Amino acid sequence: MTAHIVLASGSEIRAHLLRQAGVDFDIDVPRLDEEAIKAALLAEEAPPRDIADALAEAKARKISGKHPGKLVLGCDQVLDFDGKILSKSVNAEVALTQLKEMRGKRHMLLSAAVIYRDGEPVWRHVGQVRLVMRRCTDAYLEDYVARNWDSIRHAVGAYKLEEEGVRLFASIDGSYFNVLGLPLMELISYLGLQGVIEQ
Repeated sequence: MTAHIVLASGSEIRAHLLRQAGVDFDIDVPRLDEEAIKAALLAEEAPPRDIADALAEAKARKISGKHPGKLVLGCDQVLDFDGKILSKSVNAEVALTQLKEMRGKRHMLLSAAVIYRDGEPVWRHVGQVRLVMRRCTDAYLEDYVARNWDSIRHAVGAYKLEEEGVRLFASIDGSYFNVLGLPLMELISYLGLQGVIEQ
């Protein structure tokens, strides 16, 4: 039996979350110039929430035409720090600088998901998580980046809560799944209502 859902993402963690939830799906990774889309939206002074939503939608829209009748799920995550978007760090020095700037302060993760069917959007959600970083020492942050660079280079904000990154935080307000980049609870509810998965 073929899956009714297509994940328009190369994210291993999103695929893992869906598998763990017992959702049957295929993967088709879109080729998009995400940085160009993000730059255009930033030039228009779009808020971070809208940028996350637009990037998720662009991925779903790109893949939808290739899979008639199927639900195509596009996702994106944006880190909003004082109204400024932080992206994945290009190198360890940038990661360290970002972490030093964020320590002792609050930032927000916005995890957007958009579903398309036959070239049209049918569902969308942007999950929000508010995080406050501890006031970590320079020495700890330097060691943390050095130890974890191979993993955190792929993470927005240069941390992964499912790994040592959890030690960086004083408080986290919101769904753990949103931190991982997928509003899973809301997605499961929608798929259940659509009869795509049992409920």
